[in-house]
Amino acid sequence: MPYRTNADLPEPVRRHLPKAAQRVYREGFNHTWKTYRGRDRQEEIAHRVAWTAVKKGYRKDGERWVQRDRRAAATGRIQGFPLRRSPPTRQG
Repeated sequence: MPYRTNADLPEPVRRHLPKAAQRVYREGFNHTWKTYRGRDRQEEIAHRVAWTAVKKGYRKDGERWVQRDRRAAATGRIQGFPLRRSPPTRQG
């Protein structure tokens, strides 16, 4: 059941996310829905992937979802913490 427009999204998604984040959710859901067509838990997986896509670009600030600072994401820092990276390997 892909969503054609943001108005077709589940009510909690429409109520809590800004319009741009709703588009991210819808596109993530629809892409995953097509990718997992016919598999068990297709809808559950599509919703999980959609929320993951939203959380990459947005964060909760109290009760509101706000866009993440793109510069912080680009440098590997989100909400003031460095992203977890693998330790460097020893050369030689």
